[in-house]
Amino acid sequence: MRFEMLVLGSSSATPMFGRHPTAQLINIHDQLMLVDCGEGTQMQLTKFGVKQNRIKSIFISHLHGDHYLGLAGLLSSMHLMGRNLPLKLYGPAGLMEILELQFRYSETSLRYPLHFHATVTDGEYLLHQDEFVSVYSFPLDHRVPCTGFRFEESPKPPTLLTDKVAKAGVPKAFYKLLKKGVDFVAPDGTVHPWQTLTNPAPAPRSFAYCSDTAASGDYLKSIAKVDLLYHEATFMHEMQERATETFHSTALQAGKVAKVAGVEKLIIGHYSARYRELDPLLAEARAQFPNTDLAIEGRWYVVGNRN
Repeated sequence: MRFEMLVLGSSSATPMFGRHPTAQLINIHDQLMLVDCGEGTQMQLTKFGVKQNRIKSIFISHLHGDHYLGLAGLLSSMHLMGRNLPLKLYGPAGLMEILELQFRYSETSLRYPLHFHATVTDGEYLLHQDEFVSVYSFPLDHRVPCTGFRFEESPKPPTLLTDKVAKAGVPKAFYKLLKKGVDFVAPDGTVHPWQTLTNPAPAPRSFAYCSDTAASGDYLKSIAKVDLLYHEATFMHEMQERATETFHSTALQAGKVAKVAGVEKLIIGHYSARYRELDPLLAEARAQFPNTDLAIEGRWYVVGNRN
């Protein structure tokens, strides 16, 4: 089953060198979720063949414009394209006030339900849970309240070893109990442990998103051991003083965070407009964490080692 991330925007602050402000699309088991929504996001969705009305949830990390200024336009386009399914929106409390003001003065009344849930930055919280995924927010260290997000694939039950199940005489009515970890006791009293009649399911996969943050250690617990980590790398490390001043990270710091957190793979993005060429940032991050790639717009990144 699919679990992958599409980069829609990779630039910080302003669009530059063909790069767009931050936005990413998560596809988990064909359920689509949008993370941040900078200017031009809906155009990027169209460019890369994504039907925007398939998006079920949107997560906004913070209220700096390069992370949300495309949202009102996207919501309006969904309205104009006849959306009627509910849409869940998660973000800072002030986000809904901004949207309501825009809709009021444009005399826009969305034809679909928009369910808003305010995020907070005083700890880690479960925002959303369904049969496919659990989504958690956690605080980042930025100039304004800002949250990261962790997407955890829902655990799957083990699969039955059909030959062994048949040989043990397990009735079909008991199959669900086996998958829940209940031992089967045959009529003659023989106990068949559920572990001997099933194959364990693959371990659930996870993706963590760290949008804008100083590279503090405060959020390490929330991203530990994830299969794929996206972490901002706005500057080269020679600009560390500027990074500290603006509560951003360098590529070197992003690599160190990935190493300490024990993640499987790192993607860096949110590049400053001062960098036309990105290979130096990649080299700097890889010096700390070799399994690092650049966030390239239009590219899908698989979470974990399986589809």
